[in-house]
Amino acid sequence: MENKENYKSGFISMAGKPNVGKSTLINSLVHQKIVITSDKPQTTRNSINVILTEEDAQMVFVDTPGIHKPLHKLGKYMVNIAIGALRGVDLILFVLDPTDGIRNSDRRVAKIVAESNIPTLLIINKRDKIKNMQIYNREITEIKESLPNLKGYLETSAVTGYNLAELKAMVKEQLPQGPQYYPEDVISDKPSRFIVSELIREKIFQLTREEIPHSTGVVVEDFKVRDNGMLYIRADIYIEKDSQKPIIIGKKGMMIKKIGQLARKDIEELFEKKAYVELFVKVRKNWRENENLIRNTMDFKQEGQ
Repeated sequence: MENKENYKSGFISMAGKPNVGKSTLINSLVHQKIVITSDKPQTTRNSINVILTEEDAQMVFVDTPGIHKPLHKLGKYMVNIAIGALRGVDLILFVLDPTDGIRNSDRRVAKIVAESNIPTLLIINKRDKIKNMQIYNREITEIKESLPNLKGYLETSAVTGYNLAELKAMVKEQLPQGPQYYPEDVISDKPSRFIVSELIREKIFQLTREEIPHSTGVVVEDFKVRDNGMLYIRADIYIEKDSQKPIIIGKKGMMIKKIGQLARKDIEELFEKKAYVELFVKVRKNWRENENLIRNTMDFKQEGQ
């Protein structure tokens, strides 16, 4: 892209344990829903670049899975992706949720961030939910002292919008002068199939409980605009056990219908087209330990538009 005088640009990687609000924070910063969210940990499984282009800067936010102790091959993929996304970026936003105090999982992330030697901003999300200020102040001081690459910190709330304008200004201040990496109308580096599969998976996370959300994967097998201008999507939902199939389908097909309806609403809003979403449920026993199936449900297969 053509260089602009005094223009700033860079890649900003989000780091933190699962469920601290990284994805919600990105959506709030760009004022558009690009990455999926839920109240369950490990919702994000892959990295995705979300691009915010302004007159004086282009900020490329890299959303990543939460860094955690993996329990299966899928978990190992997720952690490797999260740690790998910290390499070669211009800035790290280390996001903490101090609602229930700072845990060892936060300290593990702090160690990884410190070892990266990349300039870091500490973002204390969900500031409005802190209960014990004395403990909070002590623990935040501990984390700050463990980060030799810390350039600043800020308390925010992705839900209420508290300090998000200030956060954006801090990010810009840390970025180097550089080119505009993406055209102004590009909001993500991922193909449409991937984004659609994520929106469908988000609805499964929101509507189901216990092991079901984490046992599912989604692959978009068909994505095309028909002659009437309607977007047609056919997707497979992978599950691990026969007993999970009736839960995803629901009584008289009501659950899978609701998943499709909610996903369609987001898809239509994002692509600004009427959409028809057809979903199928397939049992793939222990797919989270199967490398080929993991690659199918991650970004590796989702090529093209």
